Amino acid sequence: MRLDIFSDPICPWCYIGKEHLDKGMRKSGVNIFDLRWHPFQLNPNMNPDGMDRERYLVRKFGGKAEAIKAYNPIIESARQAGLSIKLEAIKKTPSTFDAHRLIHWSETENCQTELVEALFKAYFVNGRDIGDKRQLAEIAGEIGLNKIMISRLLESENDRELLTERDENARKMGINAVPTFIVGGRHVVQGGQGTAFWTKVISEISENFSIGLSAQQ
Repeated sequence: MRLDIFSDPICPWCYIGKEHLDKGMRKSGVNIFDLRWHPFQLNPNMNPDGMDRERYLVRKFGGKAEAIKAYNPIIESARQAGLSIKLEAIKKTPSTFDAHRLIHWSETENCQTELVEALFKAYFVNGRDIGDKRQLAEIAGEIGLNKIMISRLLESENDRELLTERDENARKMGINAVPTFIVGGRHVVQGGQGTAFWTKVISEISENFSIGLSAQQ
């Protein structure tokens, strides 16, 4: 079954939500989802060079103290999911436009989910600038993509209009927050749902599929 996921690689709830989804699939022992990742920029008007992290936090939350208060629930939720998010390692809030281009290209190599995971870890664990083209090419190379080819693509204008259109279309669909999951093209699930939620969803889909097969026999 197709599972469309709208996310942004600098969204901590997207990282947490993916981890819960992964755990739900592992716990179920059934691989029923065909994951497809779609662009949704949290900061669509961000300067291509990004912004100093402290300046960004002041602009978004009013100051570092307010930012810490806002991020405490995220850190706790990440801990409960088994993730170690090192926000202090992040020195810049990047534009994620090129990261989304890279995710788009990775679909043809059947490694979208692997790349998304690598981007989350690069940003939230290692504090890498995933708005930097050289860093993106390095990350692509680390998961087995052709680093030289990716570097050339990132320096080109390839698919810029397409990714802009896809981001805009997501908003026209009514998506205004991430992560947003669309199960089987019908059911919309918003937010970083827990492992128990995904285990239940997978169990129900598997049961309905088995019933459907039995009815056909």
